[in-house]
Amino acid sequence: MKRILILSLCSMILTFSTAAWASLDGFLANLNVQARADLPGFKAGIAAQFGVPLPQVDAVFAQVAAPADVFMTFQLGQMAAKPAPVVLQTYRSSKSKGWGVMAKELGIKPGSADFHALKNGNLRYTGQQGGGGDERPGKGKGRGRGHNK
Repeated sequence: MKRILILSLCSMILTFSTAAWASLDGFLANLNVQARADLPGFKAGIAAQFGVPLPQVDAVFAQVAAPADVFMTFQLGQMAAKPAPVVLQTYRSSKSKGWGVMAKELGIKPGSADFHALKNGNLRYTGQQGGGGDERPGKGKGRGRGHNK
């Protein structure tokens, strides 16, 4: 019970404190500090937020340099609709060039809302199921299921 309370408190603090950072570098630095304070909780939060099994999160952890890189692997994968292994391949070949270059290589268009969110550090680690989803309305063209019946 105490652990759940601590995890909830850390999640709330992280959500509010990450909003104060003005750049991606600041967001990632803060995320690394938070993750290192409770690494098992961070891993569980990544699994919940991005809907992936914990062993997949552990596999990504084994291939990247920092906890924030794990978050970014899944975040870019979600933005680009690419699986983690594809993002990891891009990470290995382009990590020295930065996350913006990697985003472009994965098909995230410069000037898009996702690209601006990335560059400005307007990302959220909630550690909760569905917390990494795109909440912007009107992103599609209205031709999906339920339209024009």
